[in-house]
Amino acid sequence: MEPLTTQFDPRICERARRARDPHFDGRFFIGVTSTGIYCRPICPSPSAKRTNVRYFPTAAAAAEAGFRPCLRCRPETAPGTPAWNGTSATVSRGLKLIAAGALDEGNVEQLAARLGLSARHLHRLFLQHLGAPPVAVAQTRRLQFAKQLLDETRLPMAQVALASGFQSIRRFNHVVRKLYARTPSELRRLRQSRTASTHGEYVLRLAYRPPYDWNALLEFLAPRATPGVEEVRDDSYRRSLVFKRQHGKLEVRALKSGHALEVRIQFPEPACLLQIIARVRAMFDLSADPAAIERHLRPDPLLASGLKRHRGLRVPGAWDGFELAVRAVLGQQITVGAATTLAGRLVRAHGEALRLADSGGLTHVFPSPRALANARLQGLPAARARSLQLLAAAVDAGRLRFASGVPDKRFFTEFQGIAGIGDWTAQYVAMRAFNEPDAFPAGDLVLLRSAGRNRPLTKAALLKRAEGWRPWRAYAAMHLWRAAADRNN
Repeated sequence: MEPLTTQFDPRICERARRARDPHFDGRFFIGVTSTGIYCRPICPSPSAKRTNVRYFPTAAAAAEAGFRPCLRCRPETAPGTPAWNGTSATVSRGLKLIAAGALDEGNVEQLAARLGLSARHLHRLFLQHLGAPPVAVAQTRRLQFAKQLLDETRLPMAQVALASGFQSIRRFNHVVRKLYARTPSELRRLRQSRTASTHGEYVLRLAYRPPYDWNALLEFLAPRATPGVEEVRDDSYRRSLVFKRQHGKLEVRALKSGHALEVRIQFPEPACLLQIIARVRAMFDLSADPAAIERHLRPDPLLASGLKRHRGLRVPGAWDGFELAVRAVLGQQITVGAATTLAGRLVRAHGEALRLADSGGLTHVFPSPRALANARLQGLPAARARSLQLLAAAVDAGRLRFASGVPDKRFFTEFQGIAGIGDWTAQYVAMRAFNEPDAFPAGDLVLLRSAGRNRPLTKAALLKRAEGWRPWRAYAAMHLWRAAADRNN
């Protein structure tokens, strides 16, 4: 495996390594040939000689080249690597599918088929953009999560293996020993953190690349929180969840130090943790590179002041794409508050009661597609109710798939073929359910007013202005919505 030579300037990497610059954390990894260990740029260990250093775009590339993860800087806790952003839509989609478990439950040929290309071409793209093939990327992801569980929870070894996607304890032990030159038990004895995680409840730290405007994110989510399913309180976001027919809860808050979110999960089956965490990372946009986004958007004076006021503004994702799509349909042509009220009624009438006790406001899980497809939806305009039932029926029948976080080629054609669903809803769903950074609901009235300041723009005029914001139009939309909220406060 060749070290990184094309996507980053080695001179810049060298300066970042010497300075231990936190802005480069997760952007590249450092392999030290004299020790056989790879590190983050912020590693506190003494700097190696330049002649002993190789640079890699991802942890998987470093591992594929034969380097072991550093136990001091813990590469598994680095922010998401943005090496593929803006370079390959196919690689980005492939990574989302891997995060959703595509290679835990299938093989590379099946993954490539879902992406519409051959396994050989997919292998070549991953090597080009990430420095490692898909299987190596998936294995590094499993190992990194296993290391985090060893450090941050008290799960028994067998459950750590299952939770991180390994099919057997023997395979888990073999791979961990090969990579770390230590057994899982030895790694746990070296752990640096001590948490209160117990059986059925897990507390994990998820790193992000600063800055992160947590308050602005909560202010966006709070008025849109579906009563009974979500709530924002005490500077944290809480929600119920259903995953593989089991109920759970999660709570997320920003830590005051360390550039990380603390995630508290209650769920009966630890084997689902890896995929749950992948969804949480997407929900809170933890792989974003705010410096690159700001650098691209700052030249437009319409956005400059907002970028300065709300540094690190994220695009909030969604726990479940179907839930977000229902919420988007409910929100068409009415206020946010009215849509939230309707969503709460829908949950109380058709959602299942949460099977876990909760001291807050979580009482239900969101209705399933089958429940809404077969329900008598009352209290809604007839056309809106019909749109919801057609949407629910399409998801229940498998014609629309949200679960992987990656839309297939026909998704939006099928989605917008449903009566009552147009471009605004499709763009909003792409933006939040599929984390598409260039999605842009240009017909949104608040965006049109905010972009036009004293006089609302036409949709065509806004789309023309937004051409300069590509490929980060979703972030521009968040800043325009935020600017409108600031003016109203």
